[in-house]
Amino acid sequence: MQHVHEGPRPDADTGSPPARTLRIALCAGEASGDLLGAGLVEHLRARFPDAEFAGIGGAAMRAAGVETWHDASELAVMGLSEVLRHLPRLLRLRRRLRRRLLDWRPDVFVGIDAPDFNLGLERALKRRGLRTVHYVSPSVWAWREGRAAKIGRSADRVLCLFPMEPAIYARHGVDARFVGHPMADAMPLNPDRRRARADLGIEDDAPVLAVLPGSRLGEIERLGAIFLEAAGRVAERVPGLRIVVPAATPACGEALRALLASAPVPSGSVRLFEGRAREAMTAADVVLLASGTATLEAMLAKRPMVVGYRIAPSTYRIVRALGLLKVDRYALPNVLAGTTIAPELMQDDCTPGRLAGAVLAWFDDPAAVMALEPVYRDLHLALRRDASASAADAVAGLLEPAA
Repeated sequence: MQHVHEGPRPDADTGSPPARTLRIALCAGEASGDLLGAGLVEHLRARFPDAEFAGIGGAAMRAAGVETWHDASELAVMGLSEVLRHLPRLLRLRRRLRRRLLDWRPDVFVGIDAPDFNLGLERALKRRGLRTVHYVSPSVWAWREGRAAKIGRSADRVLCLFPMEPAIYARHGVDARFVGHPMADAMPLNPDRRRARADLGIEDDAPVLAVLPGSRLGEIERLGAIFLEAAGRVAERVPGLRIVVPAATPACGEALRALLASAPVPSGSVRLFEGRAREAMTAADVVLLASGTATLEAMLAKRPMVVGYRIAPSTYRIVRALGLLKVDRYALPNVLAGTTIAPELMQDDCTPGRLAGAVLAWFDDPAAVMALEPVYRDLHLALRRDASASAADAVAGLLEPAA
């Protein structure tokens, strides 16, 4: 169903067609979604200079010309307890946004990530005849593939960051497009390790281990002490080791600082940074990190890594018993490569001894590190598709008749 927004009626003498204003609505719920939205809007505006953009976004989307009815920070809640506490407010916000969108009648609505908020909103809009796009597929390749069909009931088109995802949607009759990953566009093919070390104040010739036990407090509680003990064991074997620990948030920094006070690491060998994860990974010889998006960043930084993760034992048993987890590999580099190129130590295998052994294997085998770099480069190139422009092409494909 197409919705054309007419301006004043044409002059009867000229017979000129009525003016039409294209309307594009977007909803981004956190900082990463705000950046995705800004890039998308920039490329859509190049195609449709007179279009109006409105919805929920942050500073980057406002700078790109989006009229933000609400700020993206209103959606940025993490963790089950926090979500439950904010749920009534979030549901009220979604109802208000749905009513406003139905009144505004955009030609397309783009929900950017935030699936718990956006997919329900998209489904309601689609039922009322609006075109909908979901930008950033949830991890259907890992968890409950059947969600793909449900997502298709919400979105006319799904924009995927990874090349293996559209085929999964195709099995469920859903239109999904691989647009590439913005991080692959942003990060250089040939990272400058010397510059990263200089910026962090680390000697060129020092052995460096980057330790990233997660970007959430819960992850640091489960993994922080284990990772730091593993780093201490590596330091016993690697003379002069520098250990760099980037903290994702000030709260994470406080938690890590408390753990470091009693961690078995050599005095003076550890440096804790606020942020600067990308520089830390680029500067490192080896990266020890939690499973998640950071593994993709380490791959794009072309660094060998060891991946560890633990969830609550009761949650792990439920996930396994119900067959919710559909993969044998968890780390994104391994999923993309289709083979294990980064050691994964999960759940009971995630111990200081095993993590340290896997890290030391990289330090002890420079030839393996060299062989890994071209593999990473090929994966980087596969993801580098000018994602914002590709996403705009996919959205524009739904808009061209209306435009």
